[in-house]
Amino acid sequence: MKVSAVLPNFLPVGEIRKLAASVLPDINIITDLDFKSDESDILIVTAFTKVDKALLDKFPRLKFIQVASTGYDNVDVTEVKSRNILMCNSPSSNKESVAEHVIGMALYFLKDFGHLDREIRNGNWPILTFSRDLMGKVFGIIGMGAIGRKLAERLIQFGVGIIYYDVKRLPEEVEDELGITYVTLDELISSADIISIHVPLTETTKGMIGRKEFEKMKDGCIFINTSRAEVVVTKDLVWALKQGKIKAGIDVYDREPPDFSSELFQMDNALFSPHIAGVTVESQRRFIEETVANVIRYMQGVDPLNRVL
Repeated sequence: MKVSAVLPNFLPVGEIRKLAASVLPDINIITDLDFKSDESDILIVTAFTKVDKALLDKFPRLKFIQVASTGYDNVDVTEVKSRNILMCNSPSSNKESVAEHVIGMALYFLKDFGHLDREIRNGNWPILTFSRDLMGKVFGIIGMGAIGRKLAERLIQFGVGIIYYDVKRLPEEVEDELGITYVTLDELISSADIISIHVPLTETTKGMIGRKEFEKMKDGCIFINTSRAEVVVTKDLVWALKQGKIKAGIDVYDREPPDFSSELFQMDNALFSPHIAGVTVESQRRFIEETVANVIRYMQGVDPLNRVL
C-alpha cells in the first residue's frame, strides 16, 4: 500500500521523515498541495490541513485517513463518509501537554505573575500582591475526555476540588478514582473558581459559552479555553473581560492566525498562546509514533485504533 502524508512546511519535516523511515521507508511527504493526483491508499494529515472535496479528489484510491491530531474539525466528515473512507484520529497524544498548559495558565493568574513581572521591570518592589493558592479552589472541567481526565489526574496533587460536566457522565468508580464530582453545566459555571473547556467542536457545543454563562461566573473566575474558539462566543468573552468579570487564558481563535487588531488583544486581564497547548517536543514525537503505529496496523490488516469513521 502506498502512504502519503500532507504536512504544513513549518513542521520539522526532516525529523518526521527520519522517525517514520524505519517502518514506512517509502512514505511520500507532501508540503505543497499544488499537484493534480496521488495514487496513495493511505493519507496522513494534521489539524493544519483542510481535508475537503478538493483535496480528496486528488487521492482517487484513498481507503484510510489517519489524522495526527486530537480534533478533526478540519475534515469534511460527510465527504469522507460518502467515499467509504476509514478515518482515525490520535485523541491522547497531547493530553499531557494540554493539561500542563492549562495548569500553567491558571497559575499565571493565581500567582499574579504578569503584574509582578511588570513591577520588577519598572524598578518597583511590591510587598503585597493579590497572589492566591491553587489549593482549595474549585476547578471546573467542561468535557471529560482524554484531556479532561488527564487534567483531573494532574490536579489531584494540588489539593483542589474538581467538578466536571460532560454530556455523558463517567461511571461512579472512575469518578471516585479521579476524585471528581459530576454537576450540571449551570452548577459548574456558577460555582467554579477556574473553568477549563475540553470539548470537541460540534453543532451542540458551538457557542455553548456566551454572555449568559459569563454573567453566571464568579467575579474573578479564571476561564481557560484550549479546545476550539467557536465553543465560546468571542464578542461575549470580550464583554466579560471588559467588565473585569473574569480573567481568561486563550489558546484558540475564530481565525488562525487571528486579527491582531481585535479588541480581544487589548484586554490586559487575558493571557494568550498561539494554539500550541498541545504542541511540545514530546507530544509531537508521540503523535508521530502513534500515527505511524496505527497506519502499520491498518496495512497489516489489523483494526486501527481510535476509529471515528
